[in-house]
Amino acid sequence: MASTGQTAEAHGAFRFAVQLGDGEASFTECTLPSLEVDVLEQKEGGYNQGVHLIAGPVKPGRLTLKRGVTTSSELLKWYLDVASGDRKKAERNVSVIMFDSMGKEVMHLEFLRAYPVKWTGPSFKTSDSAVAIETLELAFAEFNQGK
Repeated sequence: MASTGQTAEAHGAFRFAVQLGDGEASFTECTLPSLEVDVLEQKEGGYNQGVHLIAGPVKPGRLTLKRGVTTSSELLKWYLDVASGDRKKAERNVSVIMFDSMGKEVMHLEFLRAYPVKWTGPSFKTSDSAVAIETLELAFAEFNQGK
C-alpha cells in the first residue's frame, strides 16, 4: 500500500448506527462478519514444490446484533417470519455505519437482502443484575462498502 503521508487515525468502536431497511434500530453491540475467500488447492503432476492456490467462492459470514430486551418484540417477529418459511418477506438491506468523535461517517457497510437465521433470548438468573440481552444473527446475500 502506498503511503499518503497522512497518519492513520484509529476510531473508537462505540459510535455506530444500524439501519434495518428504512428505519434505524438501537443496538448495544454489533459484530461484523468475518469475510473470507475459500482457497482451493490444485495439484499438478511433476510440480513437487507445492500446490497451486486458486481463489474460490466467498465464505459467507454472519452479522450479529445485540440489544437489551424491550417491550417491543420486533426482532423476534422478524426471525419468526423466516422460521415460518417466508424468507423473501423478511429480507431487508442492513447498513452498519461507524462515526468518528465529531459524528462524521468513517465507515459505511451494507449487507444486502439480509434475514435473521438465529435469535437468542436472554439468560435469567435471580442472583444477577445484568441487563437482559437478545441476540440476532443475520445471513446476507451480498456485502459491499456503502456511500
